[in-house]
Amino acid sequence: MKKTMLAAALATTMFALPQAQAAGLESDESKVSYIMGLDVGTRMEGLGYELDQEAFLKGLQEFALKGEQRSISNEALQQAMQQAQARFQQRQQEQQAKQAEANLQAGQAYLAENAKKEGVVTTESGLQYKIIEAGEGAKPMATDTVQVHYKGTLIDGTEFDSSYSHGGPATFPLNGVIPGWTEGLQLLAKGGKAELYIPAKLAYGPIGMGQVIGPNSTLVFEVELLDINPSAEAKPEAAAAQ
Repeated sequence: MKKTMLAAALATTMFALPQAQAAGLESDESKVSYIMGLDVGTRMEGLGYELDQEAFLKGLQEFALKGEQRSISNEALQQAMQQAQARFQQRQQEQQAKQAEANLQAGQAYLAENAKKEGVVTTESGLQYKIIEAGEGAKPMATDTVQVHYKGTLIDGTEFDSSYSHGGPATFPLNGVIPGWTEGLQLLAKGGKAELYIPAKLAYGPIGMGQVIGPNSTLVFEVELLDINPSAEAKPEAAAAQ
């Protein structure tokens, strides 16, 4: 864990090294100490605290002392750590809530404008789709397994996943993916291709997914239905929409 923290500090402060050297910090110990100081300041800022340099230096001076010899008892330190952790979690939740609201409003505005475009259909659930190629034959049911090619983007065009970059199409049960996919792919016949515009409630909702798909993100997918209930020889790929 300490190695991870140090690596993060090195990565985030590497551009400060020339300044550190200019200030006369030539030894390895002085450079790393300088970097750790920058790291501590960054962490304090992230927690919403201002660094008390006097208290910080006192902690450094007393780190080798036993618990009863320190200025603050172990019990008080533990309580302070718990409070700091609670504060950090609260700040994260507040930031996520703000991001979720911003994404929701942006998605609603996008879908409202998108609904006016030629060929775009809005279903009762709020899903929007545009048929590019209708395909032929039967359409899949929710209980079927489908094989598709797809590309997924955010409403600003940021691509977060694509079967084309996986080296092959994705195969999955249609009732095992996000609701927008389950509904949207049932609108296509085999060989069909469409664009799906999926509101947050039919995607990943207020939780989001990974680092790119934030809370309440509206998603855009280009999907091509290659097969329904493909043979067992077809190699499955994990879909991002699962």
